[in-house]
Amino acid sequence: MVRRNRPRREQILTANDEYIVDILEGVGLITHRQKEDALRAARKEDKPIVEILVRDTPLTKVEILKELARQFGMEMIVLSTMAVPTEVIEAVPAKIARRYKIVPFSRDDSIIRVALSDPFDVETLDSLRYLLKTNVEGAVALPEEIERALDHYYPMARDEMASAIEAVSGTATQTASTVEVETTAADEPIIKLVNLIILEAFRRRASDIHLEPLEKKFRVRYRIDGVLHEVQSPPRKLHGAIISRIKIMANMSIAEKRLPQDGRIQIRLMERDLDLRVSVLPANHGETVVMRILDKSSLMLGLENLGFFADDQQTFERLIGLSDGIILITGPTGSGKTTTLYAVLNKLNRPDRKIITVEDPVEYQISGINQVQVMSEIGMTFAAALRSILRQAPNIIMIGEIRDLETAEIAVNASLTGHLVFSTLHTNDAPSAVTRLVDIGVKPFLVASSTRAIMAQRLVRRICPKCKEPYTPSDHELRLLGAAAAQVRDAALYRGKGCSDCSMTGYRGRCGIYEIFVLNDEVRHLINTQASAAELRAVARRLGMRTLREDGLRKTVAGITTLEEVFRVTMGDRD
Repeated sequence: MVRRNRPRREQILTANDEYIVDILEGVGLITHRQKEDALRAARKEDKPIVEILVRDTPLTKVEILKELARQFGMEMIVLSTMAVPTEVIEAVPAKIARRYKIVPFSRDDSIIRVALSDPFDVETLDSLRYLLKTNVEGAVALPEEIERALDHYYPMARDEMASAIEAVSGTATQTASTVEVETTAADEPIIKLVNLIILEAFRRRASDIHLEPLEKKFRVRYRIDGVLHEVQSPPRKLHGAIISRIKIMANMSIAEKRLPQDGRIQIRLMERDLDLRVSVLPANHGETVVMRILDKSSLMLGLENLGFFADDQQTFERLIGLSDGIILITGPTGSGKTTTLYAVLNKLNRPDRKIITVEDPVEYQISGINQVQVMSEIGMTFAAALRSILRQAPNIIMIGEIRDLETAEIAVNASLTGHLVFSTLHTNDAPSAVTRLVDIGVKPFLVASSTRAIMAQRLVRRICPKCKEPYTPSDHELRLLGAAAAQVRDAALYRGKGCSDCSMTGYRGRCGIYEIFVLNDEVRHLINTQASAAELRAVARRLGMRTLREDGLRKTVAGITTLEEVFRVTMGDRD
């Protein structure tokens, strides 16, 4: 019995494995000893020979594949740096591309050139010639690059979505009210279609899904890195059925179409728990829906991941380590204030501290923190919650937003009685937050004595690391910079060329740019004398405060973002 089992453990390597190491030894990339050791390890561990070589020798996978490709008269290509035209992708159906794990990257009248990961796989090229009825030439690319390119050019959700739309279009002939009230044959395809819309948004790293009925079409858009992108949209007649399905998932009333509704959907997608905050609003051509995707894993960031440079991070960490006072985060909607606040709470969350938050709504639940949901309809306002919170003896309080005088006064009193208070305001820059509090009705001397610091922020898109390339700024860009042009005139600037990793945008991910206004005795005296925001800003600049644009330019010079992005998010701000 033992002898029968052993050959399965010590089976002879394939001819390809032997051939690979013979080629590499023949061209001098490995020694005879390395060859024998690799064959022995591959036999013992039952692993691919290339994996063993990459682990046990100085060779990289790229070097190995490049040499093997050369032996077969093929070139080695980098798919992530290529923008494949739509007509080339359409020349190879998705089913064929995914079945054979190949990506077409160019074509002419009689030849389609495809990337594959195995130069030995001549059978695939023969099969493609038969299936596509044309000549096919191969090039070699890394397996992981092919997988990414397949996901980009042939996303499974997109293909399935097209099939689902087709299935629903063929059966959903009922009126919207019939679909909402009765269980019809169209229900199952509608469920699949809505699920695929959410799945595709998650795969594309979208933060929001917008479903908007227009006069003649039903538009679906994803917000990716802060910018809206229109995607494949279902027929206009499916609007009622899709909205009804989303309402059911979010526990809303499908009968109510005249009033706005809010709800939440909790789903598990690709081994991650997601919350979708759903808002339904009646509009001219029907109900419009926005679903905000809340991914807990992406929010629990450390301060080092927010985009601070070392000096600003050191200043901010010192501020959040204070024992009392108010620290305000300002900026427009979508500027990342919530992410910053949660990152702060994550850092301060320790067993020896009691932290309570008042939020509308509670977007993310954090273990170890007491989070209170505002419910104005039953009298649970920010102010009412704060009054009760102070009797709970917290060390740190986070207020989702200061919206009125009552909330502001309680926050100020809490900070003056030994609590550290974090909150947000909607102002364009940091000094304007002081005048906003005074305008709300808070007495200037209370603002001066309670406020420790104010930080304004924006989000800029990061340059895609896969297609990053140097460039020289235009004269127009330098003119827009004005006096700050000297900072970038001689610097090496970069931008994204556009590739499959970034969906041809040149950007992937976002980071913050910051304006940190630390109050000192001189500033407090100005606040007591009711100085204007312009006067406060001038003093803050003299004391060393960097503006949002200046911090953006530092990140441009560092190769993190582009001048175009900095202009986009700071154009309305004062220098």
